[in-house]
Amino acid sequence: MACLSTSGRVVCGSRRQQTHKLLYQLLGSRPGYTAPSAATGLFSPPKVQQQAMRLCHGLSFSMGKDYPDLLQSPHKCSQSLQYSQSSKANLRQHSSVHTQQPAGPVREFQIDPYIILDDDLKYFYDDVRYLLKSGTSQPELDTIASYYFDGQGKALRPMVTMLMAKAINYHLNNESHQLVHKQRQIALFSEMVHSASLVHDDVIDQSDFRRGKPSVNALWNHKKVTMAGDYILSIASIMIARLRSDDVTIVLSQILTDLVQGEFMQLGSRETENERFAHYLTKTYRKTASLIANALKATAVIAQADDNVAEVAFQYGRNIGLAFQLVDDMLDFVSSTEQMGKPTAADLKLGLATAPVLFACEKYPELNPMVMRRFSEPGDVERAFELVHKSHGLEQTRFLAKKHCNEAIRLAQELTESPYQKGLQVVADLVINRMK
Repeated sequence: MACLSTSGRVVCGSRRQQTHKLLYQLLGSRPGYTAPSAATGLFSPPKVQQQAMRLCHGLSFSMGKDYPDLLQSPHKCSQSLQYSQSSKANLRQHSSVHTQQPAGPVREFQIDPYIILDDDLKYFYDDVRYLLKSGTSQPELDTIASYYFDGQGKALRPMVTMLMAKAINYHLNNESHQLVHKQRQIALFSEMVHSASLVHDDVIDQSDFRRGKPSVNALWNHKKVTMAGDYILSIASIMIARLRSDDVTIVLSQILTDLVQGEFMQLGSRETENERFAHYLTKTYRKTASLIANALKATAVIAQADDNVAEVAFQYGRNIGLAFQLVDDMLDFVSSTEQMGKPTAADLKLGLATAPVLFACEKYPELNPMVMRRFSEPGDVERAFELVHKSHGLEQTRFLAKKHCNEAIRLAQELTESPYQKGLQVVADLVINRMK
């Protein structure tokens, strides 16, 4: 029996069952987990508790209230979600026993990150749309701003943010619902900033197609689309300001600074041959990896983790972000338009020299003048595409991505073992093996 995960991917029912079995084994008597029934074979919270969790996770309350006030609901959801001291002790005991076993491949744990975070992510896009709708009286602005929040994206950034948040909370033995709620706002911020950057990219690149449907750029005029992107950023910034943490605000503000600088670097990347790859990696960090790295660091900062844990979170996110973009650049040469949800060879057509091209330059120097003129002459795109496939550029790009994924796994292993820490390791596996 198949079920649809939060990310929109089809997940086998047996995989979900294996994941919940492992969670039950590690979490022991944690409230909300019961033995699988004969009818479903799944572990699931009672309906009453699901409703209470929805009330806490969702944003159907006044945004002006303080967090302690938000937690006081008629259903007393904060109480229903608290660990008892005995539950925590039981959880730690299971983890301690598990770490004494020989380490095996990540896949043996059969953890699906989207499934173990189902309660945190299942209303995610509903909450984003609620935020955007509640902030304006202009229906068209709401429509444009909400266009990419249809649940069809990979939701990679919020998923990784919540995995790191919960892994850190377990590591610090601080798993209060109030803290998780704040960290979820950071996850919301990460996805809202990402989508705002896509909206702006559509205007800059004049793209017509994204995520398997017409881009915002193709449906509305440039001025409205640009303002809608700005609106998403403003709503996300207001939400973070309500966390009342100067340190978190500073960390997350760096994301916006890096995004703009990365875009400027992409617009003017005509460095000498020796500088190109360093320029490419710096641009990739600023445009893609900074968002993940700083969002993960912010979850550690708001949990009052020490500098070492915050740095682990940051470096894990940096490596996952770089690997994700390297794979994305590779897929631009090997996946179909149907798989990617956008035209392939798009980077070459935009005049961009990504990792596969830069690696291919080593074997085929004739690519260098094409890179300098940004593939602007007739036949440049086709010839560059051919030479990349004839070289080892794609293999070298994948090898570099794999190195970053391995480093991310090593960093995740510095945190206390938990289902979420295991999930962070699985994410690296998902990133290197993704096909879209």
